[in-house]
Amino acid sequence: MEYELLKFLMINADMVFDRETLYERIWGMEALGDNATVAVHINRLREKLEKNPSKPRYIQTVWGAGYRFKA
Repeated sequence: MEYELLKFLMINADMVFDRETLYERIWGMEALGDNATVAVHINRLREKLEKNPSKPRYIQTVWGAGYRFKA
């Protein structure tokens, strides 16, 4: 699922998606309160991709809106 999430974000680079939308698009189910799944996968991707995961360059958090892949 990490790969699918990364692929989706890269295909839609610079677009912001909230957790609910990402969950629905990647897992194919309606988000029913467990949006932590998305955050866990985002953190795992950052650990693999970023030089400094605490200051991400590629997978960015847009506060109050969601996540985006910065091309």
